[in-house]
Amino acid sequence: MSTQTLAPTGHLLTDWRPEEAAFWAGGGKRIAIRNLWISIPALLLSFAVWMVWSVVVVNLPAIGFAFDTGQLFWLAALPGLSGATLRLFYSFMVPIFGGRKWTTFSTASLLLPALGIGLAIQNSDTPYWMFLALALLCGFGGGNFASSMANISFFFPKSQKGMALGLNAGLGNLGVSVVQFVVPLVITAGVFGALGGEAQVWSKDGATKAMWLQNAGFIWVPFILLSTAAAWFGMNDIASARASFKEQSVIFQRKHTWIMSWLYVGTFGSFIGFSAGFPLLTKTQFPGVDPLAFAFLGPLVGAASRSLTGGLSDRFGGGRVTLWVFVAMAAATAGVLFFLGIKDQPGAFWGFFALFMLLFAASGVGNASTFQMIPVIFQTSRMRALAGQGELGKAKAQTEAAKEAAAVLGFTSAVAAYGAFFIPKSFGTSIAVTGGAEAALMVFITFYLTCIAATWFFYTRRGAEIRC
Repeated sequence: MSTQTLAPTGHLLTDWRPEEAAFWAGGGKRIAIRNLWISIPALLLSFAVWMVWSVVVVNLPAIGFAFDTGQLFWLAALPGLSGATLRLFYSFMVPIFGGRKWTTFSTASLLLPALGIGLAIQNSDTPYWMFLALALLCGFGGGNFASSMANISFFFPKSQKGMALGLNAGLGNLGVSVVQFVVPLVITAGVFGALGGEAQVWSKDGATKAMWLQNAGFIWVPFILLSTAAAWFGMNDIASARASFKEQSVIFQRKHTWIMSWLYVGTFGSFIGFSAGFPLLTKTQFPGVDPLAFAFLGPLVGAASRSLTGGLSDRFGGGRVTLWVFVAMAAATAGVLFFLGIKDQPGAFWGFFALFMLLFAASGVGNASTFQMIPVIFQTSRMRALAGQGELGKAKAQTEAAKEAAAVLGFTSAVAAYGAFFIPKSFGTSIAVTGGAEAALMVFITFYLTCIAATWFFYTRRGAEIRC
């Protein structure tokens, strides 16, 4: 198949058959890779905007905003709530509007919270409800993941979906680490000059310094504009991926939609929830430690492990990898509990920190393995359902499986994203009620045990319905 055959009508691909080797080698791979590398920075910016409050809340009291610990945990948690809710809708947008159009729109929407945060922080009289509204708007960034993953899943053959989705999600997830590394640097200088506004006075324990906390929002604006333009001029829509919401809603009748949503809560829900809650949890449990000096490392480890291990599941099976991920997460959480129990002893923080890094690493591997499982599960299921119908049945099964898997990728990511709300809120509630975070961690261990059981029973034991 020549490259000329693949030339789109404008930005619309009217002929897309990635499972055919000749088609893929003849130009399909080049187009898919280009769309992937435009998608990745857009998704990275989405995660950065989504998680920016995890850094901002730590500094708000020091520049004059009199919010208590409960209010600060709410600001850290609300982007997770709104982002997860938006994902429920974003999951179905790519087949309705097209991947190029939706990526352009959803990336441009990040300008609202980025500019809003930069303006609101400069006024010490900004009311708390305004910060709540801006925290909710940051959910635009969280919503983008569902549509981004659904879009990229259409471009690659089954044998390479684990790699492609792992790169898109893993490098996109780096936005969490980037925001927790970049923001502490850019808020120490007036990088935008007079356009960025004047510095605030940061004061804590008698020490004072100048801080431009508004840069936490403003720093992303030029990159959002560039990424929006790249999506509009460089990406493609796929004609065969078009589907109405009614056509996609068949996924709610599939048992494996709900099982995989449960498992992805355990992996991605943990990754994004710990990313949102780890800085403030560290500050409350280890007051002598500067959380921003370490916070970026957890998301960095999780994003890197997701990016580097997508192919691992393609080779060894996503179900098998996922099973061992949950074993590691349950054990690591038990270790965190141990070190919180001796937190006043020397070296306790480093044990706490090391086991959280293990949690982030395991969650990243699990993010890749669960998303590798979904296309395999749905293609296997549809091929079985349409077996015996010849080549037409096989083609129909592949088309239906691609559409269903894309919708399930988005929907499971929506359900799991509530972890960005419930995990930091669980920490806050546990501390308020019991004086410590141990109760929340016990709940997490119990949940991981249910994930181990579900993965083994449905996907890895001998005689499982779909071994993968």
